[in-house]
Amino acid sequence: MPAKRIVYLNGKFIAADNKTALVRDPAFLAGPGVFETMRSYRGRIVYLDEHLRRLKRSSALAGLKLNYTAAKLKAVIGKAVSLNKLRDACVRVTVWRSAHGMGILAAAEKYEPHTDQKYKAGFSAYISSVRQNDPSSALIKSVNRILYDMALKEARIKGCDEAVLVNSKGELAEGSRSNIFLVKDGQVFTPLLECGCLDGITRRAVLALAKKKKIKVHEARLLPRDLLSADEAFLTNSLMGIMPLTFLERTAIGKRGSPVTALLVKEYNILSRK
Repeated sequence: MPAKRIVYLNGKFIAADNKTALVRDPAFLAGPGVFETMRSYRGRIVYLDEHLRRLKRSSALAGLKLNYTAAKLKAVIGKAVSLNKLRDACVRVTVWRSAHGMGILAAAEKYEPHTDQKYKAGFSAYISSVRQNDPSSALIKSVNRILYDMALKEARIKGCDEAVLVNSKGELAEGSRSNIFLVKDGQVFTPLLECGCLDGITRRAVLALAKKKKIKVHEARLLPRDLLSADEAFLTNSLMGIMPLTFLERTAIGKRGSPVTALLVKEYNILSRK
């Protein structure tokens, strides 16, 4: 019999048995609240400080009082990983408004990364019919994910790995689970935050890495056709890191070889796996 999953819920670690099944119920995680999803690599949380700063900012913007210090949150997250005897893990911290004030949940589970073959082949994406909401909503990493879930379901029906959302102006915003980048003439482009994309932790890291490597970067207003005319494209999030984007629906993006993407993947992996 597999060991019971251990989670941190409102001040203590508990076994997630039937009495606490709500911690995995999507409805439970769809109310007024914010969250962060992090990658634990060999027991180390990648970009932990950045995640905690964003969690604090999202909480404040959502009107939630996060009465945990960064040190306390780090201790809780570390223990959630160690109690479940994990090294490579997906860690989620959720903060929400409850009848008793603030609720907090820290849960860790084994992370199964994409295969090397998948990173080599890259993702395919579908331009979703679902439109991004008011761009200001993307400033908060909210637990209300129904639009993103609808978009991803639509993409999966079309046989694609990810959904690309555009805003009301038809501009590229973000993926349902990722930020979007493209490369043209050796320069890196990504949607402006004002276009409705999340201020992703890995997005920031990639922009910093590109600048460090003297690659010109542009946060700009982009259209779907810009993806199709790109030399390279890739997606980012905190779990998968940098994933090449090689197809938009059935149309290949770019030509053979992705030197800029390959360089950024190499540098990102060095930094995130120290």
